[in-house]
Amino acid sequence: MRLRLTATLLAASGLALVACGGGKPAGSTGGTAGPGGASTSATAGATSTATQAEGSATASATATESRPPAGASTATGTPPPIATPRSSAPRPVGTADAFAGRAFVRPTELGEYPGGYFLTEQAGLVYRVTEDGATAVILDIRDRVLTSGTEEGLLSLALDPNFDRNRWVWTYYSIGSPRRSVLVRYIAGADGVIDPASALVVLEQNQPFANHNGGAIRFGPDGLLYLGLGDGGSAGDPQGNGQNLGVLLGKIIRIDVRNSSAAERYRIPADNPFVDRAGARGEIWAYGLRNPWRMSFDRATGALWVADVGQGAVEEVDVVRRGENMGWRIMEGDRCYNASICDRTGLVLPVTQYTHTGGRCSITGGPAYRGVAVPEVASAFIYGDYCSGELWALPLDGGEPVIVARGLTNLTSMATDSAGRIYLLRQGKPVATLVSP
Repeated sequence: MRLRLTATLLAASGLALVACGGGKPAGSTGGTAGPGGASTSATAGATSTATQAEGSATASATATESRPPAGASTATGTPPPIATPRSSAPRPVGTADAFAGRAFVRPTELGEYPGGYFLTEQAGLVYRVTEDGATAVILDIRDRVLTSGTEEGLLSLALDPNFDRNRWVWTYYSIGSPRRSVLVRYIAGADGVIDPASALVVLEQNQPFANHNGGAIRFGPDGLLYLGLGDGGSAGDPQGNGQNLGVLLGKIIRIDVRNSSAAERYRIPADNPFVDRAGARGEIWAYGLRNPWRMSFDRATGALWVADVGQGAVEEVDVVRRGENMGWRIMEGDRCYNASICDRTGLVLPVTQYTHTGGRCSITGGPAYRGVAVPEVASAFIYGDYCSGELWALPLDGGEPVIVARGLTNLTSMATDSAGRIYLLRQGKPVATLVSP
């Protein structure tokens, strides 16, 4: 076992606790109430398919190209300068309203987009937003998005690394009859409007319950698509999906979609860790996760930082690497789950964690921030709690997490842009930016 735990945060807050048994606060989507190698062709599984109707066709291997890692949301534009490693602890910051104070109902993702920014609403809307707060709908898929559960809906959107050339837009959302999550590629027109008729369903995953859908699409430094999938829901992972390599639930998957088409939805990279293991799904990159609602690549090191929503006691931050077992449901954070003793052999413990004291309930991960626009939190992983409204900065190069802001309740997602600004999305509130005090 490789121990990477640095601190358990136990500071109290006076805010009210929202019930979080099998899930998290209503509408949080993270709970209840957010390199390279050759590729081989993907095949359909029993509960997860790579096609709309037929199975994927076999294809020859292709080499993986090197591309810049995506941030909290794939964005166009020139990346900002990379900050040097920290020599001191992060310091408190302030916040300011973005987009002229325009509030959104259930925002889930934000990123740069031609003409401004895209912003997704959980109900199935994608807006183009300008800095003066003007909005225009560029995709409306409310007719196909399932939102009967508070953690269902349009949960993630990322622009393809070659968006300027191919106009591909990647989405992850819930649909019904039967209940499942889908990874769907759309195509945007020259005017930026995304054509709903261009949908290509690249992957489907049956969902046994309405919660723990995960839902972060991120493109890695290898140009491949990484997707976080929750354990399937209910409470306590009753189906044991987190430790079952035969299913995609409770995993982070890694697939090659660079040549995605109706004939071949995706390819499984030949260097994925379980490609040659009998009974295992080749798409899996890492396993043993409960609900990896938000994750981010460090663009300086390529490390994948994941905020994994806990059960009823512990919220955790992980650095996830190839083939690793993050422990759920053997463990919740660094604790044995529902047992006084457990076998920790081969499990990777969190980088840091915090408990549900002081009204805390559900972690929301943000960027592995290497920008210089907010120097107080440069070279830190940013994360917050949906209920308590606390915001932490954890040094990427080693050190203890520091609370850098408070009062940011209902936090569902974060993003950065090419100017290095950090955006915070909150339900029913204006999008905020972090600012130097």
